[in-house]
Amino acid sequence: MTRRTFLQGVSTVAVLAAIGGIEMLQGMAPALAQNATELMVPPPLGDRVLGKDDAPVTVIEYASMTCPHCAHFAETTYPELKKRYIDTGKVKYIFREFPLDPLAAGASMLARCAPPDKFYPMIETLFQMQRTWAVEKPIPPLMAIAKQAGFTEQSFNACLSDQKMLDQIQTEQKRATDKFGVNSTPTIFVNGIKQVGASSIEDLAKVIDPLLPKS
Repeated sequence: MTRRTFLQGVSTVAVLAAIGGIEMLQGMAPALAQNATELMVPPPLGDRVLGKDDAPVTVIEYASMTCPHCAHFAETTYPELKKRYIDTGKVKYIFREFPLDPLAAGASMLARCAPPDKFYPMIETLFQMQRTWAVEKPIPPLMAIAKQAGFTEQSFNACLSDQKMLDQIQTEQKRATDKFGVNSTPTIFVNGIKQVGASSIEDLAKVIDPLLPKS
């Protein structure tokens, strides 16, 4: 997959602009000490939150839609995280976009353009089907996935042409790198405690459980 082949056949200026932002990641400052309070400040696009608002633990994941490690986390760890901690009111979970290439940026934009209640189902589907659309000609499979979420060809192209949305995603990406030291995906914060890589549920439990109220 090259940037050029992705852009061919798509009437969008927005994703082309992503190239500049992605290349900015090279040579950025190493990880800085993260600030748990600042981490909770929503990005320009706002946060899509799963779980109880007053859950004692907040898990924030920065991920790229084309990242195979992120897909592995989504398929193996996330379902158990949701079952054990999110659905039981122990964890509030927030997914934030950190696209590592223009195709990932486009997929993130499509998830953001979906209705709020379809955001996480769209993220899950994109990760489950990553091998079908993260290919040399991604537009047909991406459009097929988007149509299942209610997109038309017109709304699909309009979404990928949304320069303001792309700028906002890039703004949060830069903040994540500059403020929180995010430079790879997935990067996960558990009440501000940084975890790098596709952690297993056992890895996360070791961090989450001590932060929960004692019964």
